[in-house]
Amino acid sequence: MTETNTGSAQNRGRTNIQKASLAYGVVFLLVGVMGFIPGITTNYESLAGAGHHSEALLLGIFQVSILHNVVHLLYGVAGLLLARSAGGARAFMLWGGVVYLVLWIYGLVIDGESTANFVPLNNADNWLHLFLGVTMIGLALLLTRSRDRAGRPA
Repeated sequence: MTETNTGSAQNRGRTNIQKASLAYGVVFLLVGVMGFIPGITTNYESLAGAGHHSEALLLGIFQVSILHNVVHLLYGVAGLLLARSAGGARAFMLWGGVVYLVLWIYGLVIDGESTANFVPLNNADNWLHLFLGVTMIGLALLLTRSRDRAGRPA
């Protein structure tokens, strides 16, 4: 088959939740890689393995560490792998969103200068985690509301 304006033949066979999982997976992978690139990550020389002492900032905004970047890479791989099925994609989006909401709450209640800030997180990270949690859960529910457990239209 040839590619048309509506997308490739492979994309036509994917559900919307699978496409969302793929998109989030790609973005997480890109963010994870960018966190290791000097210039895109400012204060790169202070990139620490983990903890609040890392002063590296992705895009000059989001506090990152090696651990933080690796988690983004793992999330990206999970999003791509779980997008193979509608059920897997839904689970990635739903439970990934729950994890991000928990991380958002965690970021709000910990002292940013304490050892509890092991990821590390700053205020920009907290707002991004809220956004990710809400959108991932929202898409998981919205894009699968009329499908049965096997991923078929109800």
